[in-house]
Amino acid sequence: MGWRLRLSIKSKLIAMLLVVSSCSILVTAYLGYQSGQANLTDRVFSQLISIRASKANQIGSYFQTLRNHLQTLGENPSVVTALQEFDTNYRQLETAQIPPTAVKKLASYYRDEFLPRLAKTEQGNPLWEFFQPKTDVARYLQYHYIAANPHPVGKKHLLDDAKDGSGYSRIHALYHPMFRQIIEKFGYYDLFLINPQGDIVYTVYKETDFVTNLTTGTYNESNLARLVSRVRQTKERNYSRLIDFESYAPSYGAPAAFIAMPIFKGAEFLGVLAVQLPVDEINNVMTGNQNWESDGLGKSGETYLVGQDYLMRSISRFLVEDREKYLQTLHSLRVSDNTLKRIQQYNTSILEQRVETIGVKEALAGKQNIQIIRDYRDIPVLSSYAPLKIDELAWVILSEIDLAEAYAPVYSFERRLLISATLLMLLVTVLAMALAYWFVKPINQLIASARQVAAGQLDIVASLQTRDEFGELARSFNDMVYSLRTQTNLIAEKNLENEQLLLSVFPAAIAKRLKRGEKNIAESVSNVAVLFSELTGFSKLSANLTAYEIVSILNDLVSSFDEAAERYGMEKIKTIGDSYMAVCGLSLPYLDHDKRAIDFALEMLLIVRRYNNERGFQLNIRIGINSGSVVAGIVGRNKFIYDVWGDTIDIANALRGACPPGAVLVSEGVYQRLEDLYEFVPYGNEINGKTKPSAWCLKSVQAPQNSEVTR
Repeated sequence: MGWRLRLSIKSKLIAMLLVVSSCSILVTAYLGYQSGQANLTDRVFSQLISIRASKANQIGSYFQTLRNHLQTLGENPSVVTALQEFDTNYRQLETAQIPPTAVKKLASYYRDEFLPRLAKTEQGNPLWEFFQPKTDVARYLQYHYIAANPHPVGKKHLLDDAKDGSGYSRIHALYHPMFRQIIEKFGYYDLFLINPQGDIVYTVYKETDFVTNLTTGTYNESNLARLVSRVRQTKERNYSRLIDFESYAPSYGAPAAFIAMPIFKGAEFLGVLAVQLPVDEINNVMTGNQNWESDGLGKSGETYLVGQDYLMRSISRFLVEDREKYLQTLHSLRVSDNTLKRIQQYNTSILEQRVETIGVKEALAGKQNIQIIRDYRDIPVLSSYAPLKIDELAWVILSEIDLAEAYAPVYSFERRLLISATLLMLLVTVLAMALAYWFVKPINQLIASARQVAAGQLDIVASLQTRDEFGELARSFNDMVYSLRTQTNLIAEKNLENEQLLLSVFPAAIAKRLKRGEKNIAESVSNVAVLFSELTGFSKLSANLTAYEIVSILNDLVSSFDEAAERYGMEKIKTIGDSYMAVCGLSLPYLDHDKRAIDFALEMLLIVRRYNNERGFQLNIRIGINSGSVVAGIVGRNKFIYDVWGDTIDIANALRGACPPGAVLVSEGVYQRLEDLYEFVPYGNEINGKTKPSAWCLKSVQAPQNSEVTR
């Protein structure tokens, strides 16, 4: 016999891994990262700095243009005259009377239109009593230009004249087309004329701040009210000031920023001209009209603004491009449901997206820098950030691009290195594959045999002739399969015996429940027919027969009863000597359980009669039937039986005891349900101590031969 080198499986595995891994590690480690990653990073950062500086200049220029235009409007004689005339005619309406129907319609507008839409984005439940106009003139003008305005919400500015015959409406019809054209041409959200007392005597869009007072009215704590108060207190010419974005209730809680300046006629202070800033224009500047790639920001870069409160002042690129993915990202970062709801409602991240990153914190501290940080999506980015000072607005501006995209050229170079390494490793890979095939082949054979055994094929034999651990494993596997086959056959035989034993002792349904492992079986069942029977003449017959003959006769009769019970859907509960008890409707409900019990009783009488004719005996049987509710269950622990209890059982047993031989007694309930199908006669003997006829005898019963039956 030749000598063969025996290597353990562990040794073979280590040898293969060393051959393949060492070659690949040496090649890839030698090539490594040899590219100019630092130079690439500097180039990307330089591009981000350039974009950030460009956007900062654009946004500064935009606000300067707004300021210049507002100052031009404030010095325009038409605007000055319009403010005077609106204020004069506004005051003339202070004694205007508004009918109750108009007040009701105005309240209905607030309750049905304004407050429900505001409640969608605000926490809590806004109240009409808080938002309702406080003065008669406010109620009058809001009714005519808002509640009674035939145009829908968002189109109220299309109404030039309310046709109420007032001087205010005449002035409104004169100047409103001019102001509407101004905001449409320059892209403003709204324009306000405010008198020295803080009354908004005119707006273009006619939201619920129209003709309210910014000093004492509902919106006296809004950012517009604070801005107007500052401008009124200063009273300097060409004094235009900005105020930062805040949630503005008249615009249904949407973010709103304002710019305002005083209006003078000579040295007389006439009021304030204010403009609600257009969010879209700021977003267009920051997103390059949503052309991020054209701006050099690739597929993941963006430039955005953040305020001192760490909230965005421009829209997120990712909200614009893929709203659902953006919201899912925020949800995964545990952003509150209220914030997500407001972002969906307003379709903006302004004042909703929190950006508390390292870049924002350093920029708010007055620093500008470039570095790799994690952005508000918790994704690594290359970030260029700097403070942005516009009047009183202390914002920061950031230009960022995902690290994965910025380093895409590096990753591309890595792939080229891997391709080169792959070509160099080709020979090693072929060798490793050959070794792996030779090594895994016996394992695959054992796996295939194990799967066949798992599928139930216990006659499988694994044939491996190797002299290593695989051969020993195959021999152990075959021994295990043989032992498993033997044990499985033995278990199957025992299970069959146990099943047959259970079925011979218990009803089929109870036997199944016992097989499933149920221990405490007890239930209350209604609509169950109970049959009690007792053989008569059996004791006299027993005196002349041996024990074996007695048991044989009783076994024949009980077997015949069992066969008949199965045909009629009856379940045998127990036999006690020459007594036999069966029920119908216990495990399987029947609508005709009473009828089945009577048919079975007639069959039992025929069985006894036939048995007497065949054997020459003089046996007889008496049967009691009742129906109703019973309690059934398993009794005992080591030696248990299935039994039933209840008044229904007791009455059936009493009927059996009172029944004459060869007859069938039924209860009153059974009689009432089956009197149309069978003929009964009242039975007047005592049943359960009662002398009234509470039992009925089945009249059509024929007594077995040589027996006396009461008919």
